Amino acid sequence: MKGKKVIKEKADEQESNLGITANKEDDFSEWYNQAVLRAGLADYSSIKGFMIIKPLGYAIWENIQHKFDQQIKKHGVKNAYFPLLVPESFFKKEAEHAKGFSPEVAWVANRDEDSGERLAIRPTSETIICDSFRKWLRSYRDLPIRVNQWCNIVRWEIKMTKLFIRTREFLWQEGHCIYETSEEAERETMLYLNEYKSLLEEELAIPVLSGKKTESEKFAGAVYTLTTEALMPDGRALQTATSHYLGQDFMKVFDVEFLGKDKKKHTPHYISWGMTTRLIGAIVMVHGDNKGLVLPPRIAPQQIVIVPILFGDEKKDSPVLAEAEKIRKELEHEFRVEIDSRTEYSAGWKFNEWEMKGIPLRIEIGPRDILKGECVLAKRNTGEKITAKASGIREKVKDTLKDIQKEMFEKAKKFLTSNIENVSSMRELKEAIAKKKLARAAFCGSPKCEEKIREEVEGITTRLIPFDEKPARGAKCIRCGKEAKELVYFAKNY
Repeated sequence: MKGKKVIKEKADEQESNLGITANKEDDFSEWYNQAVLRAGLADYSSIKGFMIIKPLGYAIWENIQHKFDQQIKKHGVKNAYFPLLVPESFFKKEAEHAKGFSPEVAWVANRDEDSGERLAIRPTSETIICDSFRKWLRSYRDLPIRVNQWCNIVRWEIKMTKLFIRTREFLWQEGHCIYETSEEAERETMLYLNEYKSLLEEELAIPVLSGKKTESEKFAGAVYTLTTEALMPDGRALQTATSHYLGQDFMKVFDVEFLGKDKKKHTPHYISWGMTTRLIGAIVMVHGDNKGLVLPPRIAPQQIVIVPILFGDEKKDSPVLAEAEKIRKELEHEFRVEIDSRTEYSAGWKFNEWEMKGIPLRIEIGPRDILKGECVLAKRNTGEKITAKASGIREKVKDTLKDIQKEMFEKAKKFLTSNIENVSSMRELKEAIAKKKLARAAFCGSPKCEEKIREEVEGITTRLIPFDEKPARGAKCIRCGKEAKELVYFAKNY
């Protein structure tokens, strides 16, 4: 009796601590922190600016990694790994790149024993990889070279940690490719951006805008940067992935050359592209609700949880547990599924816990359901409950998960499109940003004009120049009144 009392007290204590106390609509920042922490995605480290990715968070990253890795390998990309430390002299070779990253670089205390120079913990790997390209490339027959690495990055830039979104260390993938011609390089710069867009929209159910960064916002050292941008519920834009055409500057300063078909020396063309674990934060922000996470089925570590409804002291020989196991076996070869057979917690407590963790589909089964040959499917995204026949449940589950994935994307897409506002004056721009909108405006393209806009509207940035949208004929720049050359999206950002 004493053991059961202890178990019950423990369950009651945990139940009282379960749940999010902040409201997503009223206190987005606090809601986000609680959703990440209480769902068990991540935790704060004892080192400022660093985080611990817990098993659930890492499992999501593994699924993202697996999906994307499959796609890039279809394009001939091969995974590799490069050193964590970068010599200071490498940064200095490309002046624009060095200037852009110098405020963020973390230096190790010990210098290189041979050269005596300082060593940086990689904030990005262009320089160290270009040094390898110099050694590997000899002839046009070696091209293209396409490599990718999954690794960690350190950027000493933040004052306040926001789990997954702003941390000094994060996980990412970075692709690096070199080509014989600019045409091939630029074509694949777009190719990998489109792969990111597909990943985000089809797997993560996050709609994005894609386009080109302005000169002021492009990657340090790039000829141009392409980007995918998502809008978060608090009105801030989140850069979700980028692809950079780096031209030939990095190649020249690192003496990367190849012997062409004409028997002459030529310089290859270089691109890089990447995404990070901030995508996990985007999933939380875009899809989560006041009960916790809502995970898209295609990326969820566990797609289905079966919760047997047990009464009294039912144990392993319960017919309800036997039926739950039968359903699990029918589903396990096609879906990621588990049974919550814990007897020390009530069914209601389990429902709340799995809702907190965002499991897309819950299957409930109790004694009455067995008598009817049925079970109940509960959709996490809408809360809808569907009664289904237990026999042949696999097809019903398959269709329901497809519906959930589609519904989540459509809901997020509706939010994005309904929160884009066309503005034609600085006053309208300020009003749109104050209303947490993504503002679309005609722009002259001048970096000086862009800087003036940032000075006049606190916290605003240019997010992208869309590929498929142009200013109307005769449109004038939102600030200077000169002829508009492009449309630009403005927003506050993470």
